[in-house]
Amino acid sequence: MTANKIALVIGAGDALGGAIARRFAREGYLAVLVRRNAEKLEPLVAQIEAEGGQAVGMAADARKEDQMTALFDKVEQELGPIEVCVFNIGANVRFSILETTARVYSKVWEMAAFSGFLAGREAARHMVSRGRGTILFTGATASLRGASGFSAFAGAKAALRSLAQSMARELGPRGIHVAHIIIDGPMDTEWIAANFPEAYARKATDGILNPDHVAENYWQLHCQPRNAWTHELDLRPWSETW
Repeated sequence: MTANKIALVIGAGDALGGAIARRFAREGYLAVLVRRNAEKLEPLVAQIEAEGGQAVGMAADARKEDQMTALFDKVEQELGPIEVCVFNIGANVRFSILETTARVYSKVWEMAAFSGFLAGREAARHMVSRGRGTILFTGATASLRGASGFSAFAGAKAALRSLAQSMARELGPRGIHVAHIIIDGPMDTEWIAANFPEAYARKATDGILNPDHVAENYWQLHCQPRNAWTHELDLRPWSETW
């Protein structure tokens, strides 16, 4: 399989990651989907292909440097140039600070911050030589402020936001658009429906985020001209208190 343009989505789950992959595939991009377990990507690959797009699933642990380096090299060598890289790993957990173990904090940081560094670095390594590309990081409310019980998640997401800022300042002059998207509010997912039924009930009045509508913003960020780039974009439903 070969393609002229690749959209690499790291953390291509059933909600936002899948919606982003489908959005780019509709524009003719080969959507390269990445999770630790490639078998879980098969339904999404089938959906994209049924809609007329191209997609391929790959397995990689985003926390492992050797696996990330190999992933990016394989895509570039066998599939085509990565035009856009989306880092979309969440790692949202809630623990009292009194119950947050070193293992929990470290694992959340690895998933939401360190793996973002690896993805961003590897994407930049390939894009810089071409003088173009887009790197998009999915943030959260915790990127801006730490709520009670979310010390590990807030610390990791704040680190990811600072990483995105640093990369944008360094790579913008070299033709690479780096943007950080803050997802502020519940999203229309099965997990929200099961764990936060009161919030999910707001769906009836457009009170929660629609993954497809959020994905549209990722596409628009990628399409922005260099003389009017957005670095940070926050998205929230009208009902969200902020």
